[in-house]
Amino acid sequence: MIRFSFCLLLCLAALVMQGAPRAAAGAKDPNAPQYTAEGGLVFPENYREWIYLTTGMDMDYNPELMNMDHSMFDNIFVNPEAYKAFVATGTWPDKTILVLEGRVAANKGSINQKGHYQTTDIMARSIHIKDESRFPGKWAFFGFGDAKTGKLFQKEAVCYSCHEQHAAVDTTFVQFYPTLLGIATKKGTLSPAYVKEEAANAKRSGSTKSDK
Repeated sequence: MIRFSFCLLLCLAALVMQGAPRAAAGAKDPNAPQYTAEGGLVFPENYREWIYLTTGMDMDYNPELMNMDHSMFDNIFVNPEAYKAFVATGTWPDKTILVLEGRVAANKGSINQKGHYQTTDIMARSIHIKDESRFPGKWAFFGFGDAKTGKLFQKEAVCYSCHEQHAAVDTTFVQFYPTLLGIATKKGTLSPAYVKEEAANAKRSGSTKSDK
């Protein structure tokens, strides 16, 4: 009886050990990209638990789109795994997800007498994602609005060419992420096009000052 019980315990232990890896492997990563059968990207509901990178106000790369009747804050978040990889290497790994959240700015409310603050009104949501096996250019943009599933921006959209031509690191605007720009500079991962553009801007700025 003792031998039988001992053998039974060993068998049970072996089953538990065999089942553990399969359970872990089958667990869904809440920070991994999720797609629909139609190719849409599911918006990560937990994005505000991710790493906050920066906030811009009324920023736009197209001067023709600056005539809004209100101000807006753009908040940028990135999945923690991608952030850790960037800190270590100075560039983004596969499955990086950058979330842009646009919130309406207000200047009158509560005790505020000067400046702007963010409201509860979200005006825009979009994602810049790196999925090397899924997109020919490795990166893609999705727009969401209020929907839970985003639509893919086609490659002809101006956001692709703008990021490719002017982004500091791997088609992302790290030049506007103050905690990451220094890392990319030290790691030597800044885009040659960005470095050249910055040098030209500095030279132009110097010439303007000397003219005065």
